[in-house]
Amino acid sequence: MANVELLKEKISNSGMTVTAIADKSGILRETLYNRMKSGNFYASEITALTKVLHLTRKERDEIFLP
Repeated sequence: MANVELLKEKISNSGMTVTAIADKSGILRETLYNRMKSGNFYASEITALTKVLHLTRKERDEIFLP
């Protein structure tokens, strides 16, 4: 299960809205909110969010592989 609090912090620090991040990553906004609620992400979503949020490998692993 993902570290959703850390993901929310990275989203906040990105200066983008959740809607903008969803659009840029190709994930429906509702789906992104549902994933953040459950903490379960697909590999393709993790890859897309990593690119959009410019996460390092370490940050990606801290968020999605706690």
